[in-house]
Amino acid sequence: QVQYVESGGGLVQPGGSLRLSCSASGFSFRSYIMAWYHQAPGKERERVALIYSSGGSIYAESVKGRFTISRDNAGSMVYLQMNSLKSEDTGVYYCKAPNLPDSWGQGTQVTVSS
Repeated sequence: QVQYVESGGGLVQPGGSLRLSCSASGFSFRSYIMAWYHQAPGKERERVALIYSSGGSIYAESVKGRFTISRDNAGSMVYLQMNSLKSEDTGVYYCKAPNLPDSWGQGTQVTVSS
């Protein structure tokens, strides 16, 4: 079955950086668009970055210029490099193939605080 395992979150000061990793399994990874989602406390989950099989990417305005999504098709991994972090980036981050039925991982917690 489809599985996602996110890691790399933690506590970081404003302006700091984190690199999130996601291991995906149970589907033909290289054939699917992959995305990272952010769920802030008390809010709906929203997509922040998306990457096509070819490597092209799209970002939410709130993270453009600060976050970079990348993928390793051979290893079925997707990454999110997060720079210049802000307090509003706090929340749980999830990865998922948006074109596959709902199956979410446990996510990884990111807390941006001084």
